[in-house]
Amino acid sequence: MERLIPDRDTPGAFWVRFGLTSQSWVDPARPDFLAFEYVQHIAMVLDHTVLGAPADRRLRIVHLGGAGMSIPRWVAWRRPGTAQVVCEPDVELTDEVRRKIPLPSRSGIKVRDVDGRAGLSAMPEAWADVVIVDAFDGSQVPGELATAECLDELRRVGREEAVVIYNVTDRAPFAWAKRLAAGLAERWPHLIIGMEPVVQKGKRFGNMVLAAADTRPDIAGIERASAGLTVGYRWISGRSARSWPGGAEPYHDGAAEPSPGPTGRGW
Repeated sequence: MERLIPDRDTPGAFWVRFGLTSQSWVDPARPDFLAFEYVQHIAMVLDHTVLGAPADRRLRIVHLGGAGMSIPRWVAWRRPGTAQVVCEPDVELTDEVRRKIPLPSRSGIKVRDVDGRAGLSAMPEAWADVVIVDAFDGSQVPGELATAECLDELRRVGREEAVVIYNVTDRAPFAWAKRLAAGLAERWPHLIIGMEPVVQKGKRFGNMVLAAADTRPDIAGIERASAGLTVGYRWISGRSARSWPGGAEPYHDGAAEPSPGPTGRGW
C-alpha cells in the first residue's frame, strides 16, 4: 500500500500516512518548511542546543525512526555537513521515499534498515551529539524504545553534552509519558517537556516532546520561539520537569508497553 500521498496543493510535496493518520509532510524543494507542530518543536530544541556549536565542529545525529525524513532533511539544510544516521526498519516505506522524494546527493544522511534498538546496539560509544527518537508502529511508540535499558543505550552512544529528544503521544494523566520522563530524569540532569495547552489540560490526545541533556537547554529561547508559532507548546522545565513523573518508575525490557493510541476521533 502506498503511504506517500501527493499533496494536491503543493506540487512535488507528499503526505506520509499510516492508515488515516498523517504523520508527516515533505516537500523536497523546501526542507526548511516544517508543517507539523511537533517537527517544528524538535527543530526548535535542536536550534537552542547543539546546532549552536562552533561551525568547524562536525555534528553527529542519530534518528530512531525516519518515515519521510523531514527532520534529517531540515538538519542537512540548517547545518550542512552534519553526519546523520537514520534507523528505519520499514524497508518498503524507505524504498517508496527513495523513489518519490529521494534524499539530495551528499546530504550526509545514511539510512539503515534496522529498528531503533538494533541500530543503537551497533553504535560505538560516545558517537552521537543528538539522538532523536521519533519512531511509531502505526500510531504508537514501540515500548522497547522507552525502557530503562534503551535509555542506558542512549546514554552510552551519546557524546559529552549530548541531547536526547523524544517525540511521543499520550493523553492526561500521562501515565506512559511519565514513566519515560522518570527514566530520562534518572540519567540526565536537565529535562524539558513540551506539549500543546489543550493536551496539557487533558482536553485531547496529542504529541509531546521530551528533551534530556547534561547541559541546561536555553529554555527561555525555546519558550520565546514556541510562542511565535501558530501552534505553540507549553514547556515544563527545571524542578517542575524533574518532579513531573510523580514517583512513576521506568519501564523495563520484558515488561514494556507501547504508548497509548488515539481512541475515537483521537487527534
